[in-house]
Amino acid sequence: MRQDGFRAEPEMDTSRPHPARIYDYLLGGKDNYEVDQRAADELISAAPEARIGVRANRAFLQRAVRFLVRGGVRQILDIGTGLPTSPNVHETAQELAPDVRVAYVDNDPIVKAHGDALLGHSGANSIVLSDLRDPRAVVDHPDVRRVIDFDKPVGLLLVAVLHFLTDAEKPGQVIAALGDALPAGSFLVLSHATGDFADRSAARAVYNKATATLNLRSRAEIERFFDGFELVEPGLAQVPFWRPDTEPSARSREIGFYGGVARKAG
Repeated sequence: MRQDGFRAEPEMDTSRPHPARIYDYLLGGKDNYEVDQRAADELISAAPEARIGVRANRAFLQRAVRFLVRGGVRQILDIGTGLPTSPNVHETAQELAPDVRVAYVDNDPIVKAHGDALLGHSGANSIVLSDLRDPRAVVDHPDVRRVIDFDKPVGLLLVAVLHFLTDAEKPGQVIAALGDALPAGSFLVLSHATGDFADRSAARAVYNKATATLNLRSRAEIERFFDGFELVEPGLAQVPFWRPDTEPSARSREIGFYGGVARKAG
């Protein structure tokens, strides 16, 4: 699962493109509408590497989850989870350690409906409709608390979601509030779109017509989101170069996503 975590709306809006559904289409999924497909095709025309970029970001997520689990993390809070795309976080994690518990959080009722259908009545996982911009409500949600014990290390995933928060929405403060709820030994996994490698004004225009704007940030701006955490090697990197399983392709340098994993020290 992956993408987008904003204010939860009471009704599903299928009249405008939605970042989660655009992302699903770019990943080859089927949980999207014609309006999302047109937006995604426009995005690819504006930024031809967009499709390989979201797939590289997805691969980064999976590598980061395996890193957490191999390091002993047994509970994961995935905020801005987006539409189900197999292998999902719980599938990736539980393949290595069946006792891993995952709480998914998203603002989109469509994501919630798909997540409920996927997870069923699983006691080890939950899907919660909540708003990233209200971190206290996320942490205190009973279905998050049912799965996550905040007295033990947690893997916090904020993958491809913070670039949908404007500076006015204070994403740094959101992360700090979430980090305050985590005990020492927890990890932050974060990825974020950037315009460092090409002009992305046309791509931003696509999202400006969708339900959430795209807020590109520089490497230095993104690195500040890790304040209070210690980045693990190789630090903040373009996602294909974060502990790759195979040699990155020649086009990897074009990919406009940074990603990193950091530990909360005691």
